[in-house]
Amino acid sequence: MAGASHHSLETPKMERPTKLLIVVAPYYKDIADGLIAGATAEIEAAGATWELVEVPGALEIPPAIATAHRLSNFDGYVALGCIIRGETTHYDTVCNDSSRGLMLLGLQGAALGNGILTVENHEQAAVRADPAGQNKGGGAAAAALHLIALQRRWGKPKGSVGFRTDELRLAGGEGTTSA
Repeated sequence: MAGASHHSLETPKMERPTKLLIVVAPYYKDIADGLIAGATAEIEAAGATWELVEVPGALEIPPAIATAHRLSNFDGYVALGCIIRGETTHYDTVCNDSSRGLMLLGLQGAALGNGILTVENHEQAAVRADPAGQNKGGGAAAAALHLIALQRRWGKPKGSVGFRTDELRLAGGEGTTSA
């Protein structure tokens, strides 16, 4: 019986300017470097550009992306980092909360790819981070690019999500967005 097969979609080529923000937690610097190499190669192959910012740990990645999504003009985001199981339940908290934060951002309209590795040991992380191996950094970048392409295909302008205050409506802000 053959093993499980994996299928990867072809990464879309960006026909108009596209800029991604890579947010990385370089706690395990060698792993982060591999993830970054894979992500940047994927972004550049699609004809897009990128900026890189570092944050202290995986828990800071979702707030950094949320701030950029609110205050900047990035088309998409790539979250990179590595969480290795330790002796305490802190691993579970960091894995669950960073993943949950990224999922909420995605549901609110941020086009993002999650490349935060959650592994048992450094060896597993090295295999997944290697651009010539599993290339999870490249996969996260490809996911963000696919979501950007879908947003553009469906033509929804980027705007705020959630309830609007009466003050915003009175100021003429309801229904306005900036692309």
